[in-house]
Order: sequence, then structure tokens, then C-alpha cells
Amino acid sequence: MDSSTHLFKHNTRVALHDETLQRALAKARGGFVDKRAAAVNALPEFEKLQADARAIKEHSLEYLDVYLEHYEQQVEQRGGHVHWARTPEDACKAIVNICLGTNARRIAKGKSMVGEEIAVNDALQAAGFEVIETDLGEYIIQLAREAPSHIIAPAVHKTKEQITDLFHTHHAALGYAERQTEIPAIVNEARQVLRDQFLTADVGITGANFLIAETGSNIIVTNEGNGDLSCSIPRVHIVIAAIDKLVPTLNDASTLLRLLARSATGQEITSYTTFSTGPRRDGDLDGPEEYHVVLLDNGRSDMLGNEFRDMLHCIRCGACLNHCPVYSAVGGHAYGWVYPGPMGAVLTPLMLGVKTSGDLPNACTLNGRCQQVCPMGIPLPEMLRGLRRQQFETGLGPRHERWALRLWAWFAKHPRLYRFLADIKIRVLAGMSCGKGYFRAMPFARGWTESRDLPAPQGETFVSAWRRRNGEQR
Repeated sequence: MDSSTHLFKHNTRVALHDETLQRALAKARGGFVDKRAAAVNALPEFEKLQADARAIKEHSLEYLDVYLEHYEQQVEQRGGHVHWARTPEDACKAIVNICLGTNARRIAKGKSMVGEEIAVNDALQAAGFEVIETDLGEYIIQLAREAPSHIIAPAVHKTKEQITDLFHTHHAALGYAERQTEIPAIVNEARQVLRDQFLTADVGITGANFLIAETGSNIIVTNEGNGDLSCSIPRVHIVIAAIDKLVPTLNDASTLLRLLARSATGQEITSYTTFSTGPRRDGDLDGPEEYHVVLLDNGRSDMLGNEFRDMLHCIRCGACLNHCPVYSAVGGHAYGWVYPGPMGAVLTPLMLGVKTSGDLPNACTLNGRCQQVCPMGIPLPEMLRGLRRQQFETGLGPRHERWALRLWAWFAKHPRLYRFLADIKIRVLAGMSCGKGYFRAMPFARGWTESRDLPAPQGETFVSAWRRRNGEQR
């Protein structure tokens, strides 16, 4: 789980000055937002669905131990196997052992954020296996030797020209000598290259959007069909999923599915919504001979009992990323690990530790937009403030920031002195702007004015203006 989250400030400076990245982010910026808004507005019962979904997830978490045991029983009754993994290392060990035990050589892998979380590709390649990503976005970043920059659109940071160059470099040896510059041709070339990988893979690995305790099934949603091919053609199917993906019934899963696609891509439902239940049965025309599920904890049990429990409601739609001004400005790689954006700024410190990821919660502007668009209503700003409190209380933040906060807290406890000094400061700052109404540069606030204008105060505090307008005397 190596990460560079401690380099967040450096990463953001690099990202802001990367002209190619900024072009790619600009093209993607409005699409997800506009499509989600249209999809939500077209569904009158969207708010009721949200309330139902939150109730389902909370019930699932309240009785998670019961449903996990029932899920395991259902999987085994249908001929599958469940492997429990407390840590990423445990999960990778289980997956490698399954592949070794089936004499596998080539592995076709569908898109899986949990797979990224445990670095399963690295573990499999270190054990001598050939791993091919089958999702188009994941395939592109695999060729580029990069991590995903978005949880639903891994290659959103790549321009069409960059993808053309990647494919030309890697596919020329396979007989694809012509440079493809149009999107349909690029996609078709990837489809042709990947087709042989599906047909010759010994093991298919997929993630799971949801697990269903009632039937022992898993659900994956894709827009390319690569997940279907990864789980049905190879003779072994391995599902990697976190324990919080579990819901009790098929009806519960259908409620969540109605929220997921609308929040993620603005679709009523994704092109492929696939249910898998165990290995091939007598009379089935296709399907794997073996079916394995690797269930990962990785700190989620701890989250069940603390103030960050609601983070386990997340259905990984990516809406918070799409609406976040920070993510939209710097992209996902700046966050330094698997999960970017607001949800990543909460999850990463919880999984890797606040000590190494402390910059992430402090990157948020606390504008609250992420909570507004979250289909599960997760209080992300509140959680980010909670992580900031942890930093302050344990002395992990920069010393000058801790002293500044203590000084501010002292003045806040003395309201007359606070208002007196605030009045003076506001007047001084208003005068320093020379009537322009903004600052291009400001002492002790270079971080704000380096890439944006900082609005200047109008000359009086809110309390002063309120008292003046109400005719009150100081």
C-alpha cells in the first residue's frame, strides 16, 4: 500500500502547472455534473430512494456479522468458496494461492477499486502471472504504468492524443502499425487486442458493486461488457470485495442500483448489470469451473464503531469527486493513493493513518457540495473536520498552525476584544485593497492568492453591519 499522500502539496503544484492535465480535466469537468443533474431531475422519487438506500445500508451495517455468515453459507451451498482477509496482504496471499492452485498463467482482470487498494496486480506479477486489465480506462493506465485518477473513469486525466501514442507504442508489435486518432477506431483497436486475452485467460478477477446475502450473489456494473467476459470465459472466477458491499436482499440491491448509475454517469442503469452466483452448474452453457470470493476488511470493522461509520455507506459512485472544486483543479493523482476527492480525503487517512495523509483533510474548502450530491447523504465535511480535530489533538499538524488555532481560540473566548480587533483588521484590509475589491497578493496568504484573487472585505464586520442597520450602539 505504498502511497505518496505526504507529497500532496507538491503534487498539487505540479498538477496545476501541467497544461495537458488541465486540458483533460476541463473536458471532463461538466459532463458528469450535467448528466447527473438531468438524471436526478427526471426521477421524482429520487429523494425517497435516497432515504430507502440509507436505511438499507444502516441496517446492513448494524447486522453485518449476521449477513456475512449467511452470505458465506449461500456461496458455499452453490459450490463457491469464501476467503476472509483482514489485511491487503492476506487478500493478496489468498488470491495468489488460488491462482497457483489452479495452474493459471494468464489473468484477465476487471475494474476493481478494492483490487487497487490491495495492489493485487503487483502481487500477482511478482508471483509470475501475466495480468491484463480489461476495462478500457484501466487498460490505458496499465499501459502508461499509472494509477487510476478517478474511481469510475480511471483514465479521465488522459487526452485522446496521449492514448493514441500509448496504443501506437504498445500495439505496433502486435501488428497494429497505423496510428488511430479517432475515438471509435481507438476503442476498436483495444477491443481487438483484448479479445485474445479473454479467450486465453485461465482466471478472471472482478470486483463487486454489491454482494447479496440472500442468494450468495455478486453484482458488477459496466458499460463495456468486459466484466461479463472476465467472469464467464476463464475457468476460475475470483471476486474481490470489501465487507461493506454486502446488502441483505435482491430488492435492496435493486434500490441501490437505481441510485448508483444516476449518480455516477447520469444513466438510468448501466449498459451491463451482471449477477454472478457460484460456479457453472450442470446444463449451463458457460461460466467458471471454480468460484471464489475474497472478502476484505482493511480497517472497516474499526470504522463500524467510530465516528466515521457513515463512510461505509459509500457506494463508490464518484459524484463527490465530480462536484469537488479541489479534485477538478488537480485531478486524482495529486491525492497520492487509490481513493481521491472528498471520499478519498476521508478514507485514505483512515486506512493509511492521519500521520502520513494529514494534508488531504486540510485540502477541502468545506463548501459542502460533496454531501449535497452524495446519493447516500454521507456527511463528508463533518468527517473531514473530525480528521482535522484528530490532527490538532495529537499534535500532528504544523506547529505554526496549532499555535495560530490556539491564539484564535483564546480571542474567540473574549468576544469584546475579538470584535474590537476584527473591526480594526477589516478596515485595514479594506484599505489595503485600494478600492479594487480583491487582492492579487497578500502577506501570510500566499496559498490563497497564488492561483486566485482573494476578495477584499468591504470595511466592516458582519456584527458591526448588523448593529448599524438595527440602530444598536456598541
